[in-house]
Amino acid sequence: MNQIVVEDQVSVTIGDDQIPCATSGSNEIDSDGLEFVVKNGLAKIQESSLEDFIIRTSFFSGMGQNSGLAKKTKIVAIHKNLNSSWSGKARAQSFQVFSKAVADKCGGDANVKYAWYGAASDEISDIVMHGFSWCLKADGNRDCSRHSISLSPAKFSFDSVLSSEVDENGLGLLLLCRVILGKQEVVTADSNQFHPSSPEFDSSVDDLSAPRKYIVWSPYMNSHILPCYIISFEAPYLRGSKGLVEANTIKPRSPWMRFPTLISMLSRFLGPSEMASLNKQYRDFREKRISRPQLIQRVKEIAGNQLLAAVVSLYSNKKSLLRC
Repeated sequence: MNQIVVEDQVSVTIGDDQIPCATSGSNEIDSDGLEFVVKNGLAKIQESSLEDFIIRTSFFSGMGQNSGLAKKTKIVAIHKNLNSSWSGKARAQSFQVFSKAVADKCGGDANVKYAWYGAASDEISDIVMHGFSWCLKADGNRDCSRHSISLSPAKFSFDSVLSSEVDENGLGLLLLCRVILGKQEVVTADSNQFHPSSPEFDSSVDDLSAPRKYIVWSPYMNSHILPCYIISFEAPYLRGSKGLVEANTIKPRSPWMRFPTLISMLSRFLGPSEMASLNKQYRDFREKRISRPQLIQRVKEIAGNQLLAAVVSLYSNKKSLLRC
């Protein structure tokens, strides 16, 4: 019997040896406007089911102190990844094999947790169909390679909501994944690390006692992360966030926000490689190697307009001015 547990919530037991499969009454294929749902045979979870209740409860409790925004956020549908394709079955079997291997290495406990992952809808679609990729779709001059995948613990869903991208209707997607964490080590936001520091460690976190970010290194991203559910949500407050940050100037009537504060807040959402790049750009600015407009442009390229604007908006609850 596999016990599917969302941390800090009630648990549900599914009588099957495999990674989450469709439960009785939840195997209806429904696109809900998502093309890849039909292509991959994802199963819509019935709203009256215990499974749906657990995921919704975890999602909204993960909004934390942002109760005002939680009221403006709506879950449209929850679909289960059945891993029905040959590649999906292979990834699910690989996850099982590595779970056992890490458990054997760590004295019987692979430290498997649920975690959220937010991204643009096309990236979520690619992940479900093909797995995680080493290359992100580049924005401007942004380096498309990445050394790690950053996920949010189950009780911090809002962090991944901000890392996602909504369309013109305010619709976005999140993945709820099972993650093999094994033995963890701390990686700071300014670290240039791109693999475990020794064979003793399997993954990383930003804080061992109260992690806000799980970090899985790229060589293990498709063996240690298994997407289980796709959550479709509406967040109208993110819809116009790209308009909050102008190309090179920000309206002077806005309250200001210091760059160190911005970088600190962004560290909750960006991976080690992105944070290392962000800190380098800020150092270059402080040493007068680049201008302020260049710094703003590069911050936007690294963080993305939507995440940057959402973080600034959260900080001030209105349009904000970046000031060094």
